[in-house]
Amino acid sequence: MPDLQTIRYGLRGSVTKWFERPAVSLLVALKVTPNGATVIGLIVALIAAYFVSQGDFLIGGMLVLVGATFDLLDGGIARATNSVSKRGALTDSVFDRVSEIALLVGLGMYFTSGVNADQTGVLLAFVAVGGSLMVSYVRARAEGLGAKGTAGFLTRPERIAITVVGLVIGYPMAVLWILGIGTPLSAAWRFVDAWRAIDSESP
Repeated sequence: MPDLQTIRYGLRGSVTKWFERPAVSLLVALKVTPNGATVIGLIVALIAAYFVSQGDFLIGGMLVLVGATFDLLDGGIARATNSVSKRGALTDSVFDRVSEIALLVGLGMYFTSGVNADQTGVLLAFVAVGGSLMVSYVRARAEGLGAKGTAGFLTRPERIAITVVGLVIGYPMAVLWILGIGTPLSAAWRFVDAWRAIDSESP
């Protein structure tokens, strides 16, 4: 039975073949630069966060999908135009985190006042922010120590998919419950996996 990583890489391969390559070719033809795609993705994510904070979940969810699409394509544009750079990789990673924080803060703000006020929703949003950042941080630190750091079940693509579906169908609290519980568990799983890998390589 294939493990989670095998399934993830298989899905990514299909997305690359049927969507990413044609979309990258189109954006390259339109003279969109890698950094331009990264910035567009961030701007769209910030707009999505605003709509989510106002309770416009359908619009917010669709905008999250659009922003994530540009985030998916910026690396492909860089490779297609031979403009891969460390600065671009840094910008992409930082803007990804900012986009995710903004969206979760927007969800938290929705539950701070009015008839929708719910302390549980606010708490889950904060926990989801911390958990999502830790998933990314553990990978970055593990890779810096020579381990893969890719284990876990709520990586960014899964988090985006859950968020988009939950918002579009109008269940923001379900999104927060899944992310609020799942991201810390995923970060812990990734940490343990990386710790074991590093320990097995120790002299």
